[in-house]
Amino acid sequence: MRTLIVFNHPYDGSFCNAILMAAKRGAELCGHCDVINLDKDNFNPVMSSHDLQAFVLARHEPEKALAMLDKQVLAYKALLEEAEHLAFIFPVWWMLMPALTKGFIDRVIFPLVAYDYTTGGAMQSRLEKLKRLTVVTTMNTPADVYESRFGNALSKALFKGTFETIGIKNSHWISFNMVAQAEPEQRALWLNRVEEYFSSETF
Repeated sequence: MRTLIVFNHPYDGSFCNAILMAAKRGAELCGHCDVINLDKDNFNPVMSSHDLQAFVLARHEPEKALAMLDKQVLAYKALLEEAEHLAFIFPVWWMLMPALTKGFIDRVIFPLVAYDYTTGGAMQSRLEKLKRLTVVTTMNTPADVYESRFGNALSKALFKGTFETIGIKNSHWISFNMVAQAEPEQRALWLNRVEEYFSSETF
């Protein structure tokens, strides 16, 4: 299986980085793993007027729209098209994803890159090889509080608002909560869980 991990955390010593290493080890046990490290790539998360023009042209002038996309987005597009398992790893800050991950959604989960429009105007995924989507997050909010007080904001924004909208259904969310308070033994168990999950070919 070919896995693509989109990673966003600026600190190499973070628990998110440990999760990335565990996920990569697991993915490599059952195939190939590519990593997009948004921080190290110096990815620009800002949707520009140029990007918006390409967005408008995508429906009726696709070749012109594609020609307007920058080289980094096109490189990410090539990786997305080969992915059978797409994963995102990032911390939850202020109840949602960090800016670079949000920018990736804005600029790369984009028409002609991740989805196309049907004749009726609906969206459909163009990632034909994709079989599974996984999001792995860390946060310091208890799971029950994140659900009861904040309404599982990430689930609504990312899964329902983005991936289900473009037709990606087989999605999974692994949330590690109260990470700052977790003992080393608990963190080790979590990392083992991540490695085992990414080494599985069961969908």
